[in-house]
Amino acid sequence: MWVGNSKDDLRRFPASARSQSGFQLDKVQRGEDPDDWKPMPTIGSGVREIRIREAAGAFRVIYVAQIGQTLHVLHCFQKKTERGLRSRICNWHGNGSER
Repeated sequence: MWVGNSKDDLRRFPASARSQSGFQLDKVQRGEDPDDWKPMPTIGSGVREIRIREAAGAFRVIYVAQIGQTLHVLHCFQKKTERGLRSRICNWHGNGSER
């Protein structure tokens, strides 16, 4: 399930980052861990960040896998600084729209 604009945001990734993100999300759906991830307990219980690094930059996919059998993709973005995730989280968390 895509929350807010997460699907549109992922579609704006460069092709290679989009492909890698899809591969990593598929691993999660099969019950495996992504290749490079970290827990995000400040966002919520069970929230994880997939980290994609490539020549075009660093990309992130924030998701929750433990809501029933459904994978919820919360946010996708290109990482540009060490700061800024908190404000992004506030923007989509308060939105409440789902796709």
